[in-house]
Amino acid sequence: MQSFLDLLILGNPVRSYIILAVVLLVVFAVKRFLSKGIASLGFNLVKHLSPQIERRELAHLLLRPLEFFLLLLAFMLTIDHFRFPPELNVTVYKGFTLKSLTSTLMQIAFCVCILWILLRLIDFIALILEKQADLTEDMTDNQFIVFFRDFFKAIISILGFIVLIRILFGSELVNKLIAGLGIGAAALALAAKESIENLIGSFIIFFDKPFRVGDSVKVDSYQGTVEKIGLRSTRIRTLEKTFVTVPNKKMVDSILDNLTLRTQQRVAMKLDLPTETPSDTLLKILQDIQDILRNNSSVLPGFTVNLHDFNKDTYLVQVIYNTYIIEGLQYAALREAVNLGIIRALEQRGIKLPSTRIDVQMNP
Repeated sequence: MQSFLDLLILGNPVRSYIILAVVLLVVFAVKRFLSKGIASLGFNLVKHLSPQIERRELAHLLLRPLEFFLLLLAFMLTIDHFRFPPELNVTVYKGFTLKSLTSTLMQIAFCVCILWILLRLIDFIALILEKQADLTEDMTDNQFIVFFRDFFKAIISILGFIVLIRILFGSELVNKLIAGLGIGAAALALAAKESIENLIGSFIIFFDKPFRVGDSVKVDSYQGTVEKIGLRSTRIRTLEKTFVTVPNKKMVDSILDNLTLRTQQRVAMKLDLPTETPSDTLLKILQDIQDILRNNSSVLPGFTVNLHDFNKDTYLVQVIYNTYIIEGLQYAALREAVNLGIIRALEQRGIKLPSTRIDVQMNP
């Protein structure tokens, strides 16, 4: 038995392969419990920050990357005691041997695993902050959380990409790239001019706060509700329920109307009355409309009802009033009540609105 354990296979005793297999099997069997234990420990450290957070939410984010990390770490620590078989150390490409290839792959896998865990940790921190932000009515906190979550994930991804370049091509290439940034910064800035402007625009939006997530805005020919403010663009759900992506630079540079922040709504309507209407009756209908607006508690003082203009066919009566009602259904109900009151007043005075006659010529 001892001789069998000392038998060399590819330069390593059978004992080492058995140890490797046992270690991997044990870690594979307990990795779920170890990952849950680590996640639970982390949860106990941060649960006081946000009592609304649940343990399963942290487990959902960190369980799989932790399992992969534990399995990879056990494999790397065990395989480190192996001797790479000289007969397998063949040249793969231009001095790049199979041994160096396997070592590079292991480093890449470890780097990707660490990157995966860091990104999930950022998601979890953002989740904690979102739970706290949901307790307040102000949506600004939610905006900041989503924005900086994406921002830090982008930074971590860039750093991870640099580390991968260093693993694949060595530190000399990274040093050359960093040194070349001084020369290529101008060219890079020109190439990424639009992206940089949009990124700056996103910071202006967050600190100047011309609008927030959930606000109804109108920019250029688009009107809708802001659903997301990203690093590069703002997403708007239009009245037609389409999803419009507007660059942040345009959101900052264009004239933007934040309809949510308005304190009043203005109604302007015109009535065309027939010229057969006597002047006394016309004066009475003007007084009737004024009484309708005056007796409606939702109509603000300072309204206008007057004979604005006339021609050979009609008298043009102008009705302008403001209301503090902003919500759509209540606003529509107010306009309906005022319009029905005006129609009843016209009926009581025996006034009929002139109809439009369409002359249709038939070709013989």
